[in-house]
Amino acid sequence: MGRLPPMSAISIVKTKEDAASKSLQITVPVDRIQQEETKAVRYYSKQARLPGFRQGKAPEAVVRRRFGDAIRQTVLEQLIRESWEEALKSETLKPIAEPHIHDLKYEEGQPLEFEFHVEVRPDVTLAKVAGFTVQRTRKAISAEDVEEKLRDLQERKANWLPLEGQKPAPGQMVRIEVAPLDGGTPGESQPYSMVLGEGRAIPDVEEKVMQLLPGETVDAEVRFPEDFPDESRRGQARAVRITLHDVKRQELPALDDAFAREVGDFETLDLLRAALRADLEQEAQSQADAGLRQELLQQIFAANDVPAPVSLVNRLIKGYMEAYSIPAEQFETFGKEFRPVAEQQVRRELVLDSVVEAQGLAATEADLDARVQQLAAGRNLPAGQLYAQLEKAGRLRELERSLTEEKAFGWLLQQSTVVDA
Repeated sequence: MGRLPPMSAISIVKTKEDAASKSLQITVPVDRIQQEETKAVRYYSKQARLPGFRQGKAPEAVVRRRFGDAIRQTVLEQLIRESWEEALKSETLKPIAEPHIHDLKYEEGQPLEFEFHVEVRPDVTLAKVAGFTVQRTRKAISAEDVEEKLRDLQERKANWLPLEGQKPAPGQMVRIEVAPLDGGTPGESQPYSMVLGEGRAIPDVEEKVMQLLPGETVDAEVRFPEDFPDESRRGQARAVRITLHDVKRQELPALDDAFAREVGDFETLDLLRAALRADLEQEAQSQADAGLRQELLQQIFAANDVPAPVSLVNRLIKGYMEAYSIPAEQFETFGKEFRPVAEQQVRRELVLDSVVEAQGLAATEADLDARVQQLAAGRNLPAGQLYAQLEKAGRLRELERSLTEEKAFGWLLQQSTVVDA
């Protein structure tokens, strides 16, 4: 029995590319299509239950008529999958997402044609990654810093006591309702609770509230400030009806040993202060390290041509928008504000990825296990339990990335001079 003739190769032609994307024209020859059609028909023949035929015995023509659309879809999906696998090998792509398919042409008796558009991670060649001098500036923690932290705790433990017959003042909590007015007729009111002076309401509303006694209502025109987050409302005036329901004042607890015991496992107020100072010292160290890394990156950016491809920047901006629940139609406005931040983040990731790949610094399973054990010990948990929690929350990948970045920055800083200020 002779051998079957080899199948013709799928044609892959690069039509366009930039630093972060490639377009590939794909042509699948007719004989490859026919081969996949034969496989699909056999599959449906075996699975089909058609009236008048035993399972698996229906004629091919009947199967094609009955399952034509499903066969066509199966063939198309398989050929696209095969084409993508071959493109990954032949073009040595580093995709950061699944490809987009454009200009699909799939006609009987004709080659299958379409275009892959794929976003890829750019190849960044760093000419200089060593020999920099960077400064680590660490904030000194003062007694006033500790007392400010203590006051924050005190305010969080405060009680709010009702006030009767008094107009509210800054620092007091109010419960109000605000309804829009249209020709003097109020619309649906919205309830709000807030502390006056914290900027949670527009200034005109707070001013009107402070003129009311609990239970009183006022109709007024209020104006949105020029820095209001919603640009469409800036400078706009609106008639509203404001009702003040109640006012509460803050009563702070005494700062004593009893307060320290209530806050945590501290026998005395001095022990609480010592713990707060330790927390502030750790925070200052973390901020100093972050500043050091940022300064090092800025020097690397200046010494190397590190791109910020538009496609990667836009992808990151859209990610920010999803995180902040920003509507898609506000992409232009939001993007204008966040684009510089996104560009810096893209450059940062490209530099670190380049260093990690060149030096083999990717976090290993052993690194991940060691860090989980360290975190578990700090939380007094079994390591296996914490690992399961992180896996369930989808945070193991985030932890792995953090470890990889630590190793990359550790290597980079070893190549330069660090001056502590």
